[in-house]
Amino acid sequence: MFRDHSLAPAEALRLAALGMLAEAPRRYGDLAAEIRHFATRIVGPTLELMGTSLEVLRYEGLVEAVNGRGMEDNAMLQITASGRAALFELLRAGLRTPLNQFNKLFLAIKLRFLHLLAPAEQVQQLRLVAEWYRSELERLEELRHHHAESSRLFLGWLEQETAQIRTRLGWLLATAAEIADKEAGAQAEQGPKRESGPQGE
Repeated sequence: MFRDHSLAPAEALRLAALGMLAEAPRRYGDLAAEIRHFATRIVGPTLELMGTSLEVLRYEGLVEAVNGRGMEDNAMLQITASGRAALFELLRAGLRTPLNQFNKLFLAIKLRFLHLLAPAEQVQQLRLVAEWYRSELERLEELRHHHAESSRLFLGWLEQETAQIRTRLGWLLATAAEIADKEAGAQAEQGPKRESGPQGE
């Protein structure tokens, strides 16, 4: 992780592996194939992302073999308590500016497993991602202002880029608000139940 608490490229597949195992145990080969499929469909094949070994996660105590030993016998893997703590730390990591293929992958993985966090933290992370998109929007708007007399094709492309970011920004904020409202409603329903318990005894 970088000093600004954003993810380094080598941690992308680590987050994906831990997130998938947090959902359900998987066999070594199936997990490796699923991670590779996800990453290559987002950013395409890249050597920088293909070097992460699941054996390293085992060595660090973040995952463990339920039966078998590992890659050699296609063992069933599951996440450990330490692995779950590492997963939550990675999910809370920020995104770096500007947007690049690794940030695109990090964001996709982050959103893929964000439901593993508590609702309040989901809202917080979605709002942080929204802030990141705001900085991207400001960067592109400054670029457009600086090149206001440029070609129509370039300006048209910039308009498409900024419109896409505005759409995603709106979706993030709306989703965060929806989760927050749902959690507030759930807590409101639980409140009277806790209060009525002692009275019924």
